[in-house]
Amino acid sequence: MSVSAREWVWERSSSKGTARLVLLSIADRVPDEQCAAWASLASLVERTNASRTAVRDALTALTGSGELQVLEHLQGPQRTTVYRLPRAAAWLAKVAEARREDPDPYVEPPTDSDPVPELDETRLRRYGIWPREGGESAPSRRNPAGTQSGTSRRDPTPHRAGIRPQRGTGSDPQNRREPKVNRKGSSGGAAVTSAHDWRIDPATQAWARRQGHLDRLGEDGLAAADAKWRAHRADRGPRPADAWAADWRSWIAREHPPAHPHHLYALPGKGGPAPACGMTRAEAHTAALLAALDEPTGTEK
Repeated sequence: MSVSAREWVWERSSSKGTARLVLLSIADRVPDEQCAAWASLASLVERTNASRTAVRDALTALTGSGELQVLEHLQGPQRTTVYRLPRAAAWLAKVAEARREDPDPYVEPPTDSDPVPELDETRLRRYGIWPREGGESAPSRRNPAGTQSGTSRRDPTPHRAGIRPQRGTGSDPQNRREPKVNRKGSSGGAAVTSAHDWRIDPATQAWARRQGHLDRLGEDGLAAADAKWRAHRADRGPRPADAWAADWRSWIAREHPPAHPHHLYALPGKGGPAPACGMTRAEAHTAALLAALDEPTGTEK
């Protein structure tokens, strides 16, 4: 039936510009020959691509001309305004009456004196149009016709706008991507540990052999590099074992092989190589010099 209402607007309405677009938008929603339909201001603005002020002015002009009627006692889904095209309804009733006698009649052009048929409000309920709240109770404002639902007269707030806390207990972190607690064996993710407590796993050992770092540094050099790494990471917070393994591999890959024979790293008073203790190069040179001073030369008395 919206087709007949739109044809009346195109062929019989005297509206122009934005007012004509608004009237066409309402006529497009007419469900039957009573020419009543609901529409929100926001939907009319969207359909006509006009400003809210222009749409309001157009509605005022249409109601003043008599081509549009606001049914104040009725409301559509989500409390939208209900309109009626009374002259279109009068014209359709006139055409229907003439067709009862002749299937293809000639109908006189519509005039302002053509009677407007009485509105059957009970038929409108199937389209989601009910009396306004405060009178006869209305059901939930869902749209039974399945058409585009009108929006509230108030400017809608964007969905989930603003900042609000996540649901949960007070111990939940603000950022849910972060682990709940950084502690060893935490249920919120992988177990974490300190660099001192982390142990080289078999996969990391195999990596050192496969990449040639064990041959390049030697067992003592690898142990010294490991001790140095642990000393430099002592102040770091707990991390997962995989993170420590990746960091350790990066450190070993950058470590240089010892620049002096193993016996130069002897401690004072010791004849063999010192155990890996993570000494710096300057400390190693000092230890080697002290060891050399303690060695017998054969000239002692």
